[in-house]
Amino acid sequence: MDLALAWAIIIAFAVLAYAMLDGFDLGVGILFPLFDDGAEKDRVINSIAPVWDGNETWLVLGGGGLFAVFPLAYSVVLTAFYAPVIAMLLALVLRGVSMEYRGKTQAFRPHWNAGFWLGSVTAAFSQGIMLGAFIQGIEVVDRSYGGGWFDWLTPFSLICGAAIVTGYALLGGCWVLMKAPGALAVKVRAWLPGFVIALLALIVIVSSWTPFLDPRLSQRWFAMPNLLWLIPIPVLVAIITWRLLHAVRYGTDGKPFFWAQALFLVTYAGFGISTYPYIVPHSVTIWQAAAPDSSLWFLLVGTLVLLPIILFYTAHSYWVFRGKVGDNASYH
Repeated sequence: MDLALAWAIIIAFAVLAYAMLDGFDLGVGILFPLFDDGAEKDRVINSIAPVWDGNETWLVLGGGGLFAVFPLAYSVVLTAFYAPVIAMLLALVLRGVSMEYRGKTQAFRPHWNAGFWLGSVTAAFSQGIMLGAFIQGIEVVDRSYGGGWFDWLTPFSLICGAAIVTGYALLGGCWVLMKAPGALAVKVRAWLPGFVIALLALIVIVSSWTPFLDPRLSQRWFAMPNLLWLIPIPVLVAIITWRLLHAVRYGTDGKPFFWAQALFLVTYAGFGISTYPYIVPHSVTIWQAAAPDSSLWFLLVGTLVLLPIILFYTAHSYWVFRGKVGDNASYH
């Protein structure tokens, strides 16, 4: 059994689950200023209240798994991304505190509303910057980070930051459409086509730019068999985008959320094909960064016990709180 590859798949799944689940509740925060004060904002908060903290479990699994299973990659990546990682974590703290405190005060509620928005935007933008810098590649010298403090800050990483913010906003809008009744759903549905077109434009920019970032990336894209895996990606993106726009215009309130998640899944697959087999592009492979097999086996046994439990309580919470948010819902 290839333990390193198995663990790479587990961590990749955790990162994907985080992006798809916490992505929509970060997106709700990004859109927050567009909702009217009072009942609209309260209803939007109530829609994510039962699930938002559980969604962040996947961030813990991804980060903790990387530390335990790929310690070399963890040390290099964390050193390279100190600033955006700290910004993301502080933003997530601000966001969580703002959600709790806005329901306990009237005088300072506008300040906590602003904190909820700022924390959501900052966390999403930081994740996008890290994604862009990761795709560009991280310089490794003697098994340590060999780059500068601001190598993560480039035009490409800023574009990726904007793409993640836009993508999360789209997910958040689709979530509110699915959960909100009446006039609020109609209001959100009118916004969604603009977010779809903006995200598609950013995906095209990022995808067109990526192979020119590094000759090794270009070679990986256009060499066999990667080329065969990558060719379907733009076709699928085009089909899913068309289906998403159709669902926004004609579909039920839940269909756009499904297609938006499908768009994230396909673009994530393209990212995985572009970086495999490196866990630190373009320097350290999955197998070079892996811990000893004894550690991988020990951690895998525990994960195989805990992962089904996490999946169960996540699915159960979504099932229990399914449907539209009622007028009597509250989060205080």
